[in-house]
Amino acid sequence: MIKAMSDTKTDTPATTADICIQRARDMLAFQLPKIKEKRYDFAPEFRQMTIQLYMLGVMWRCGENLGLSEDPREHAFTALQSMLISDGMKKKQAQQRIAFLRNMSRVQDGTDALDADAVLVGYKAEADDDSLTGIFDEYLDETRVSGALWRLYDRGKKIMFIGGGIAAFVTIWAVTIFLPKTEGIDVLAAGLAAAALVVVPTFFIGLLIYRLKIKKSKPSSSASS
Repeated sequence: MIKAMSDTKTDTPATTADICIQRARDMLAFQLPKIKEKRYDFAPEFRQMTIQLYMLGVMWRCGENLGLSEDPREHAFTALQSMLISDGMKKKQAQQRIAFLRNMSRVQDGTDALDADAVLVGYKAEADDDSLTGIFDEYLDETRVSGALWRLYDRGKKIMFIGGGIAAFVTIWAVTIFLPKTEGIDVLAAGLAAAALVVVPTFFIGLLIYRLKIKKSKPSSSASS
């Protein structure tokens, strides 16, 4: 069980940050096996963001129990950034990530109230509950965060970059070999045109598939509500 920390009183930033980080790690250690059992298929970015917002809520509550002289919410962001860096993320990337999470944790009117779903659930979480799986269960029918859609996007991106690059290279090579008198600007234009013949159709096909999937998911979401 996670040890209660309500009686701990300290204003040392490093100490309080370490306490909140350990609290979040301990909570996550209880929750992750339950997530693995569920075998969720979400986009990696969505999964990572949700877990980090959840840990932010855990750290927020932990900070309140420490009797901090600073805002517990701001302390939670500081602790989470320190945790990301200690886990191997570069400082600049960690700062950018915290800025992103700060924006995602705001409610619609732009305030910093404790109202973002994952943050709120993390704030109220207990070690033995199903709080984190409860968050993910709400998104099971949400196509926009599905792993399948993410894999479609990833494959489409590879096809556009790799396929377009190969088409451009082959075209430039062919024009150079078989039409040696062609000017450099025309050779480059031919390569770009060949790349576009791969990139543009792939982009529109992917966009069409995405819109069809989103459109298909909306009736089921409406029916469930």
